[in-house]
Amino acid sequence: MYGELLKKFENIENLAGKAWQHGLNLDLIEQTKIKDCSMHCFHYQQMFEMLFKHLLQTKSKYGSYSHSHKLHKLLEELIEYTNFRTNKSKYRMALQVITVCAEEYRYNFLIDCEAYQESIEISNELLKELLKFEVTT
Repeated sequence: MYGELLKKFENIENLAGKAWQHGLNLDLIEQTKIKDCSMHCFHYQQMFEMLFKHLLQTKSKYGSYSHSHKLHKLLEELIEYTNFRTNKSKYRMALQVITVCAEEYRYNFLIDCEAYQESIEISNELLKELLKFEVTT
């Protein structure tokens, strides 16, 4: 699913290309029976981070992005520095959960996979909004 959504960026050597690579990893992980969702969370967070940074780099008036890994902060930057508009309060908590899950993956803590799955459902809507924004501007 994610590889297909991001297919436009296939093998492009920039941040969007990296988002596509993480999307492919997600598709592969979803085909396995891994009980722990931490690896999925890591790649999901990275996919979003690379896409946010690509959009900030290509659509903002400054052509740059912060070094933050916090997805909700990157969404706020995108709204502030580009023409992208959305209800950020709708996505804030989901993006925070994904960021925390990815941080916990790095330190091998157990992840609440149920909460993470709920966050993915919400964030997938944002992903589609971002991809539409990328095309229309």
